[in-house]
Amino acid sequence: MNQPFVIVFNAIQLVVFIPLALATLYIFVYAVAGLFYRQPPYPFKPGLRKIAVLIPGYKEDEVIVEVAKEGLLQDYPKDYYDVIIIADSFQAETILALKTLPVKVIEVKFDKSTKSKALNKAMEQLPPDYDIAVVLDADNLMAPDFLSKVNATFEKGYYALQGHRKAKNMDTSLAVLDAVSEEINNHIFRKGHRVVGLSSAIIGSGMAFSYPFFKELMSTVTAIGGFDKEIELKLLKERHTIAYLDDAVVFDEKVQKAEVFSNQRRRWLSAQLIYFRRDFLSALKDLITKGNIDYFDKAIQFIQPPRILLLGSVFLFGISFIVLNFIFRNDLWYNILWISLGTSCLIAFFCSIPGSFYNLKTLKALLSLPQGMLLMLGSLLKIKGANKQFIHTKHTSGKNINK
Repeated sequence: MNQPFVIVFNAIQLVVFIPLALATLYIFVYAVAGLFYRQPPYPFKPGLRKIAVLIPGYKEDEVIVEVAKEGLLQDYPKDYYDVIIIADSFQAETILALKTLPVKVIEVKFDKSTKSKALNKAMEQLPPDYDIAVVLDADNLMAPDFLSKVNATFEKGYYALQGHRKAKNMDTSLAVLDAVSEEINNHIFRKGHRVVGLSSAIIGSGMAFSYPFFKELMSTVTAIGGFDKEIELKLLKERHTIAYLDDAVVFDEKVQKAEVFSNQRRRWLSAQLIYFRRDFLSALKDLITKGNIDYFDKAIQFIQPPRILLLGSVFLFGISFIVLNFIFRNDLWYNILWISLGTSCLIAFFCSIPGSFYNLKTLKALLSLPQGMLLMLGSLLKIKGANKQFIHTKHTSGKNINK
């Protein structure tokens, strides 16, 4: 094999290898760290704080009444929390059904609906006597002790925390993959980050904030999609640590259809790219001048490839280059690098997936992994303009079918 060709081939090989290696190293470090996570103990007999459970929904008539009923079943004192349904474009009969329940209903309507607009409009109308704001999606169901654990954690002086959002349905292979993906992210971006002293990532629901702080913070948010990313960056820039409660559970509906999966991921990927571009230089400056590792880590996190695409890319390129290296009789070290990369990627995933998912249902769902990879790739290729419009994820069940 002539030398110029080998030099060009190896240069291409390294250009592909290095970004994949960096992305894998990032998740590998936090995946291993997550194995050492232990939920901090809750304060004994904490003071009671008044909690606003904010549930914004857009045309969520199929699920919202059941969710509202379930929201009233907390073991937290009834006088100390309100379930507040922010009803955007609901049907009249749904509003009537909600008003028969002991919940607050705030009707809103916008030319262009967004979650941030709905939350801000609600807080304009609510009294200022709340201490904590809990934000849920219209399909979310809280475990009975969720508010009690949230209240206890705020005794420690946090401004924000993220609960453990997990699947309430795994009735299709795509839903199982979505559930596994959520738990991988919980392990890496929440458990792993807290172990090394960094903030938990927030997800957009199942999260809680100091109410006065959240109200002031939300008034500055202009996001169409990914409002949680915007407030997360603002929190970390101001050096507020975000806690994580692994045993405070919120059940979340996992996607069951390819179209919904694609639209949801398109919205998420678009938001991440936008906020990486917007905050990377600011985060780098804060890292250098103020030592703000948390803020910089978050900016870097937004440019990480989706886990499912990283896994597919590592093995697709790894196998391809290993075969080509054998054909071209290239230096053995290149194949050792690819094998090490693939092994590290697999270890990171195995560390991050809870033991409860090692079953036949998950094995069957893995057959849909190529479809998930293609859907994610399609979402990545179509993210242009996703931040300029509200992309609604329709929910179909207000019940936890995994009970």
